[in-house]
Amino acid sequence: MSHKPNNPKDKKEAPQQEEAVLDDVQEAFDEQNSIEDEENDLINKQLSDIDALNKQLQDAEDKLAKEKKEYLFLMAEFDNFRKRTVKEKSELIKNAAENVLKGLLPIVDDFERGLEASAKSDDPASVRQGMELIYQKLVKFLAANGVKPIESNGKPFDAEYHEAIAMVPVTDESQKGIVIDTPSKGYTINDKVLRHAKVAVGQ
Repeated sequence: MSHKPNNPKDKKEAPQQEEAVLDDVQEAFDEQNSIEDEENDLINKQLSDIDALNKQLQDAEDKLAKEKKEYLFLMAEFDNFRKRTVKEKSELIKNAAENVLKGLLPIVDDFERGLEASAKSDDPASVRQGMELIYQKLVKFLAANGVKPIESNGKPFDAEYHEAIAMVPVTDESQKGIVIDTPSKGYTINDKVLRHAKVAVGQ
């Protein structure tokens, strides 16, 4: 049986092949580690993005809750303000009416005294004089409260202030459309019509 002699070249190439295999394994291992590192970086970035989004969402929810609370507070304040204003307005109207009626009481007293005096007097002139004094007092009281008579007779008819209840034929052309008579005087209160004057107009 013959033995093939060992080739020194084969002995030399064996370590080189093993080294090459080890290099390939190391390269594959390094490549695998690099891929895993990239995947970990990507996962970490995604987790970081999710954390950032969650924080933004939480901040938005906190801001919304705060604004909702402020809105409800403002609505409650406005409702209280509205109720308070309505109450104050009601009290103001009530007090104003009370003040006006209270101001009329002295005039009622004068009427009562005048009626009592007229029952004992036979002098029509003195009774008339007393009535005129009471009338002037009443007119002055009305003026002090913003109530003034509307001027009508001799004025052009104005639908804003006058209510025509009759048309009177006139021969003078300049009297056409002019108030001839005022059966019922009109009044304004603070420049607003309180009652229209009922008038007869020339035509």
